[in-house]
Amino acid sequence: MRHRHLGTATLALGLVVLTDVLRVFLPSVITIFGQAASTPAELLGAFALGWFVLALAAPPLVRLVGSRVVGVVAVALLGAARLALTAGPGGWAQLWLASAGLLAGLVWLAATAARGERAVPGLALGLAAAALGHVLVGTYDLVWRGSWAAWVAGGATVAALLAGEVLLARRRGESTPVPHVRAWLLTGPALVLGGMVALSPAVVSTATSFWFGEAGTASTPLFAFAPLGVAVALLLLAALAPPRPRARLVWPALLLAGALLFGYGPPSLLAVAVLLSAAGLGGCLALADGAAGPTARAASRRGYAVVGGMLVFAVVSVLYYAAYDLGYPNGWLPALVAVLTGLIALEGRLRPRPAAPATEESVAPAAVSTARESRAFARLPAVPIAALATLTAFAAAVLHEPWPMATNRPGPPEQVRVVAYNIRMGFGMDGRFDLTALERAVRGADVVVLSEVDRGWLLNGGHDTLHLLSDRLGLPYVFAPAADALWGDAVLSRWLVGRARTRVLPAVGAPTGAQALGVTVDFSEGVRLAVVSTHLQPPPGADPVVQARAVADFATEYADGLPLVVAGDFNTEPGDPAFAALTDAGLVDAFAAARPLPTSPADDPREQIDHVFVSPDLVASEAVAMPGTASDHLPVAVTLTLPGGAS
Repeated sequence: MRHRHLGTATLALGLVVLTDVLRVFLPSVITIFGQAASTPAELLGAFALGWFVLALAAPPLVRLVGSRVVGVVAVALLGAARLALTAGPGGWAQLWLASAGLLAGLVWLAATAARGERAVPGLALGLAAAALGHVLVGTYDLVWRGSWAAWVAGGATVAALLAGEVLLARRRGESTPVPHVRAWLLTGPALVLGGMVALSPAVVSTATSFWFGEAGTASTPLFAFAPLGVAVALLLLAALAPPRPRARLVWPALLLAGALLFGYGPPSLLAVAVLLSAAGLGGCLALADGAAGPTARAASRRGYAVVGGMLVFAVVSVLYYAAYDLGYPNGWLPALVAVLTGLIALEGRLRPRPAAPATEESVAPAAVSTARESRAFARLPAVPIAALATLTAFAAAVLHEPWPMATNRPGPPEQVRVVAYNIRMGFGMDGRFDLTALERAVRGADVVVLSEVDRGWLLNGGHDTLHLLSDRLGLPYVFAPAADALWGDAVLSRWLVGRARTRVLPAVGAPTGAQALGVTVDFSEGVRLAVVSTHLQPPPGADPVVQARAVADFATEYADGLPLVVAGDFNTEPGDPAFAALTDAGLVDAFAAARPLPTSPADDPREQIDHVFVSPDLVASEAVAMPGTASDHLPVAVTLTLPGGAS
């Protein structure tokens, strides 16, 4: 059969491009349409879901115009949107481009499904290729960089995708088995489970950091991305190898176990969740693979199936992340998707189908019987492909092995420059992920305290912002989860840090979790500094005074007589009860001499909510809020003279 794998390769390339667009669309909805959480969560969710609902018009369009024409036009629009995003428009232009690209991608998927292409190999290879591409760039997508390399790589991918689609549209007279509807229905669930846990490089790098302790690690771990190679290999081997009937219940069980571990397990077992989910997802895809007899409405059913599956992707994504605005439990959602995936994969496998009456149509060359399903499709060499993917992931791990950290400077310093910054997951006021601007904002600091650190949320494009920033600055870090294992607060330091401790703060009705992270900076010669990083989350319409008292109690207990710094986004202003709770505990406002010092919003700062408090034995000077729009907050900096350092 000519071009027997052309459809598979084109589907895989298309999923890579569509994933690139999704990594822009999802955070753009939050940062641009959401306007720093000022847009109601319900309206924000409706906007995001609306594009997926609109795609339900694609199957009738395909039936009216034809899958070949619609497929070529849709993939051209998808590729054009992807390349236009590389130009870095930012703002509403970025949001509309990403939305248009998403809609074009959904229409293309519907056309591809209606044409009768085989879903599972292309879906598995597309998921694997998107993950490997993400790890090769260290989770800092080319679409955000805008360099010549980004244009070349993006242009080559889009050109190959368009060429494949044109060749498929010109293909005539080839008899191809018709895939089951259930295989296309799994597209959305596979994308959400793969992006959320099973094939996320950022989740893998975060998981390895938890091997070094409860509060993350005191340095970027070596070969942080290496376990992704194992995850990709497990998915491909399970998805592309012939399914074993006796093992059909094993794959849904593994997928469910991984999803439950992701939702409810400790951070130290996050890597196990990744591997279980990857193997289980691959096996479920294999179970869904197979051929079905053509019917008059099969093309439309497949089109609705793939769009419906992507609607599942949208609903689950919105519900999972809206929990951090609305305050309901969300750990069950990945498990629910795993159950749904398992049921779809097993449909028709656990119960025998009634034998169809023998007719001329049922034995026509285009029909494929159930007994011949395992031979209906040309199989891909699973082992060589999995081995190549594994080598690629391990090569990327070597490529992104961290530089030596700038620790153990000789002798204790007289002064320490401290910067506190709410980085909003790395996204600026224009909605772009600008790592260079983040680095510029904190470079030169001796101790950096970060809030709203994202280490792999699918909603934000799956970046490990902390890993990226730590490698760029050459500073080791300690990370503490707050909302979940992938979102929280961190401390970076030019000197070795240790004695990391965390304390969960009372929720008091606030939807997003909050914590306090304590670390000790060791300047050598017995000189040490206690640093506490926190991000208070006030309940709706109230002051976070209860959390402020908890932070003050934890900080003074943790410092135990050492010079102390407490910094972060406190969501309270001077004169408020929470602010007074910190100063009443004996802490000093390090910015008192520079007030007023507004820090939010970054493009028109009016609120003083980012602070640094110190113990009385530290002398604060040169306090400033540095201008910039790399986040919706301004970074604040202060120079601290250590006890005895002025003499």
